[in-house]
Amino acid sequence: MTGRYYEDFKIGDRFVSGGMTMSEAGIIEFARQWDPQPFHIDAEFAKTWTYGGLIASGLHTMAVTLRLWLDLGILRASSLGSPGIGEVQFPRPVRPGDTLRVVTDIVELRLSSSKPDRGVARIRQVTINQRDEPVMEQETVVFLKRRPAATVALSARS
Repeated sequence: MTGRYYEDFKIGDRFVSGGMTMSEAGIIEFARQWDPQPFHIDAEFAKTWTYGGLIASGLHTMAVTLRLWLDLGILRASSLGSPGIGEVQFPRPVRPGDTLRVVTDIVELRLSSSKPDRGVARIRQVTINQRDEPVMEQETVVFLKRRPAATVALSARS
């Protein structure tokens, strides 16, 4: 799935990542460094708290989502980064033993109005667990390179 440029996508394209299983040790290690709240780092405390057990940090879920999406290699040839992430929601917690996958849909495509060598894609990502339950939902805008031949043809017309 490598070598895709802006022109190779269409609205409605869907991509599904491979899976990654969340371990208790991995959840705790990430949280100790980046989100050291007791329900992320202390399994005994977490049993007594609102969630009834250890849960992954939302930041950890976001990082796993990005990794799984990038591992597909879909944007390897064309990604020019993102200006930011839209609203992110966590409809249910991620627990040790959960296997996460990412379902990504292309929801909008448009050419850049100021830079003819790129397009803009809006993607919707839903991270799901092994029961196909959503654990994270987000929309993101990404800048994509146009196919070199398309850019050359556009420049020749100018």
